[in-house]
Amino acid sequence: MTSEHSGPRGLAGDLRDAIAPRTVLLVLGVLLLQLGFILSYVGAFHSPTPHRIAVAVVGPQETVDRINAIDGTPIEASPSPDPADARQRVLDRDVEAAYLIDTAGTTDTLLVATAAGPALATAVEQVFTQLDAAQNRTLTVTDLVPPQPGDARGLTAFYAVVGWLVGGYLAAAALGIAKGARPATLRRTAIRLAAMVPYAIVSGLGGALVVDQVLGALTGHFLSLWWIGAALTFAAATVTMAFQVLFGVIGVGITVLIFVILGNPSAGGAYQTELLPPFWRAIGDWLPNGAGTEAIRDEVYFAGNATGGPIVVLVVWGVAGLVVTLLASAFRIRRENAANSITLTG
Repeated sequence: MTSEHSGPRGLAGDLRDAIAPRTVLLVLGVLLLQLGFILSYVGAFHSPTPHRIAVAVVGPQETVDRINAIDGTPIEASPSPDPADARQRVLDRDVEAAYLIDTAGTTDTLLVATAAGPALATAVEQVFTQLDAAQNRTLTVTDLVPPQPGDARGLTAFYAVVGWLVGGYLAAAALGIAKGARPATLRRTAIRLAAMVPYAIVSGLGGALVVDQVLGALTGHFLSLWWIGAALTFAAATVTMAFQVLFGVIGVGITVLIFVILGNPSAGGAYQTELLPPFWRAIGDWLPNGAGTEAIRDEVYFAGNATGGPIVVLVVWGVAGLVVTLLASAFRIRRENAANSITLTG
């Protein structure tokens, strides 16, 4: 006698039972995310090239024009009236470096701020070293704002941002797994969102304690780190909830796409925005990863100069996630109630 589960037809049935079509689709989605991860990270980092790095130039206008005419436009030079003005523009985050031409001699000076990104400062130095060498001139480099001793490579801000974002979307995903990606009532949606407020505050506090007090990587700006971390965590959590309400469990994958696959390589961590290819350069400042990294660097190293834009980006993401979560939940619940009412009266 032949078992009903033996043979090709029985095996096919077992496969269908073990691997449902929905599971196949989920695995396919994971594969696409994996390939997207490789494409995004390798695409962003495989060939860093300077592009329109803002530099203040103290010297003749023809030198400014010659710098801007360099093939590939690695530098976007603008004139400054004197060294003091150029130096202040670097500290104000108006430019990334300043090039001071010695009109009475042959030794020029380049002012950089490696705390804003060592890779960027190195790229600027290489451009101007070659420029001076071609004219039989020499270049000296002065670092106006070096990283703190505990932040030797200037990467602490980026990795802190990654940690806060991961905490935010994992907390929201965990709530979705435990209680369902789509809350049954609008009240439960509001409660779930409200629960993310104390979580974000504690997350920001914990991260700031680790970065400042425990490791001494970034010191002297504890409160700023705390609240930037809280804003990052809350933004990641509300955006994850919004995608879960809209797309169910697939929403977590969309969150990973935004924050991990697109956000991390474009955040200006290892390579700053001006060194990235066009796509990553275009999106970096508008994602929480890049905004958070820039906000921390500007707050810690540049007296809070230019932090306004990044903070606005974080607030917009957090508020947008909250609003979309509430509106999408309300719409879905209303639609389900209407469908149930039709079924009962049909």
